[in-house]
Amino acid sequence: MKFVAVTSCPTGIAHTYMAAENLEQFGKAAGHDVQVETQGSAGSVPLSDDVIAAADGVIFAADLPVKGKERFAGKPFVDVGVKKAVHDGPGVIAAAVEAVESGGGASLEHIDAAGAEVKAAGASSTAAPGTKATGGQSVASRIKQYLMTGVSYMIPFVAAGGIMIAISFMLGGYKISTTTAADVINTFSPFSVQSWAGLFFVTGGAAFGFLVPVLSGFIAFAIADRPGIAPGFVGGTLAVATGAGFLGGLATGFIGGFIALYFSRLNVPKSIRGVMPVVVIPLIATFLTGLIMLIILGKPIKWLMDSLSSALLGMTGTAAIALGAILGLMMGFDLGGPINKVAYTFAITGLSAVALDESGANDPRLQIMAAVMAAGMTPPLGLALATVLRKRLFTEPEIENGKAAWILGASFITEGAIPFAAAAPLRVIPATMVGSAVTGALVMAFGNTLRAPHGGIWVVALISNPFLYLLAVAIGMVITAFGVVFLKGLGSKASAKAPSGVPVNA
Repeated sequence: MKFVAVTSCPTGIAHTYMAAENLEQFGKAAGHDVQVETQGSAGSVPLSDDVIAAADGVIFAADLPVKGKERFAGKPFVDVGVKKAVHDGPGVIAAAVEAVESGGGASLEHIDAAGAEVKAAGASSTAAPGTKATGGQSVASRIKQYLMTGVSYMIPFVAAGGIMIAISFMLGGYKISTTTAADVINTFSPFSVQSWAGLFFVTGGAAFGFLVPVLSGFIAFAIADRPGIAPGFVGGTLAVATGAGFLGGLATGFIGGFIALYFSRLNVPKSIRGVMPVVVIPLIATFLTGLIMLIILGKPIKWLMDSLSSALLGMTGTAAIALGAILGLMMGFDLGGPINKVAYTFAITGLSAVALDESGANDPRLQIMAAVMAAGMTPPLGLALATVLRKRLFTEPEIENGKAAWILGASFITEGAIPFAAAAPLRVIPATMVGSAVTGALVMAFGNTLRAPHGGIWVVALISNPFLYLLAVAIGMVITAFGVVFLKGLGSKASAKAPSGVPVNA
């Protein structure tokens, strides 16, 4: 059979492309042709109309709304999360084959105005196993998808703005935080380090300033499509203005999105239908979102944010080390999945509150950011080391993945450990969790701070006490490697002792 597929993940980096490679390889192994469109952070090259027309079925392995989904109308499809394609490529291919052979039970007729999938006329009401038709997603899954859409679009602003701000402090010291755009315009000199520091600070601050509005705007966009953009962005801006910050942005994203979605689904006279999405819906939804944030939610969410900041600022000693260990466990658990992203987003929340503040040189929130990044680097580095220490415990593809994992881990791309975890989760994940927990605890104990929200080893110059920081990463890496080797070694011994034909759970 011929299949077309679309893959995407919240960050648009690792899962997107790993899923695509899996689908292509396992499809070929099963005798099928699979052509994939990756909708990642680097953009995408759309599948041609001829390729789509010739396809027998469609595979959506996406955690974000698929762009241009209407192109696949009329085709039997399976709709799974991107992780399913990473962990179980053969299962996804088998489900796609079954969807086609079932007579198009899960085919689409069209995409309605709200972006929902509508089944083809006469299609069976029971989708093939592994398929997901309209309404098949749980409420929790949809909320997660909306949230991850916002986070996906927010991360480039966070990374670009945060790293530029960190560089500005490295070049110009903390006094650079008083620099304004007017200062840069009027006094910039290409021969002055302070001028360059000021340029980095002002530009980075501008990028970082979009963090909450972009998060809110694209959550609303994921819910209501284009009518949700205005209320989402405005709501996010008001959240910043009221001091509600990141949590306020989450609230306004969902509020603005669902208000816009409600009005977009109203059955209105044809005479005003054309102006609804461009005038009426943005006007009403933006006003109501602003009303709710300013009058109802602003003060309580600001109080909650202030309480969180006070609690973090008061963390020292054992409490701080324990927090580092907990965040490390989260980073090492699902290796780029939702729990990992919760820990990362928690760190970004604190970083956004202190990034432009010159008085925060040793702020615990900067220590949290350092701990989260170190803990996220540890799993792929540990797995890479394990493939060097005990090659016989790994397959040839895993050894090749280990070579790539050195770079991925050093660059703070935790997803580099996923191929190993997918093959033997019970022997890999406990080791990555312990290694990351130790690293997170050590970073908090060492008092390392970091203003950059990403970059891994490439931003080590922006980390306080970099030697101790690298030592914490190295210790966690070694613990992870020896843990994996030990656990996989037990599996290898069990396999040797098992009677012939008896499978051993890896």
